[in-house]
Amino acid sequence: MTTETATRGLAMENFVSLGECSSQDVRTILDRAHEIKRDAEGHRDDLAGRSVILLFEKPSLRTRVAFEVGIQRLGGHALFYDHSAQRIGERESVKDYAKNLDRWVDAIVARTFSHGTIVGLARHAAVPVVNALSKDEHPCQALADLMTMEEHLGSLSGRTLAYVGDGNNVCHALALGCAHLGVNLRVITPGGYEADDAVLDRAREIASGCDIETSTDPADAGGADAVYTDVWSSMGDDESSEDRRSAFEAYQINAGLMARAKPGALFMHCLPAKRGVEVTDEVIDGASSVVYDQAENRMHTQNALLSLLLGR
Repeated sequence: MTTETATRGLAMENFVSLGECSSQDVRTILDRAHEIKRDAEGHRDDLAGRSVILLFEKPSLRTRVAFEVGIQRLGGHALFYDHSAQRIGERESVKDYAKNLDRWVDAIVARTFSHGTIVGLARHAAVPVVNALSKDEHPCQALADLMTMEEHLGSLSGRTLAYVGDGNNVCHALALGCAHLGVNLRVITPGGYEADDAVLDRAREIASGCDIETSTDPADAGGADAVYTDVWSSMGDDESSEDRRSAFEAYQINAGLMARAKPGALFMHCLPAKRGVEVTDEVIDGASSVVYDQAENRMHTQNALLSLLLGR
């Protein structure tokens, strides 16, 4: 660990996976996020003089806007680079790309298809690299989810989150994030669409006093403090697959499933949502839904992360 890293309050130098973070780092980021949300004015110079490049291979609303606006609110400069037509590493090696960028910018934020691309950027760049989404994990989303749960539920230790749907990158990040904060997680997926065993095993290694469980029965969302879902077909999956749609039909979040959870249980979704598919309008527009709080908190948690990684 460098001296700069030690003084900025985080043990980590990059934010590639929640599985590589310490629980203390996660706690520090969330505490800073709550602080920034309460007192934005007090943090308006956190990134003064700092430049952050956003490398995006995938389309985005929340991630791009939250990073661009957030960086500017902290006094920094955000530069967006569209990689939708040419993936990182195609025109020149990931190593050469990283070693050029670190001569100009103070941090690299990457939203990619391959998780290996982000790993490669972090390996070769001399500045912090942030995973803004990869095929394997969506750690920035999980930070916002945990912050939102704390706002509505208070302390999360011993709480239970039921994730119902595809065992995808959002599910992976939630498993690791919940483990850090002592949240019981039930991953409920159709057979053949389970979360990656290695990720769940890592979450169980991290977990202290909480359980990371799996199931194929949507009824196991019963008694949960919050119910979470995502689209059934992530970017890059075959959305027209009848087999996929048929497999997930019983996993829709509707009033009946929410009634199994605790009274007043939160409904959560990372968005974008396919209304009438993985969730009904009645639920996503209902009093229990916190989906727009989650979206707002993307900015606050990402601001906290960059503030700590680049803090003077």
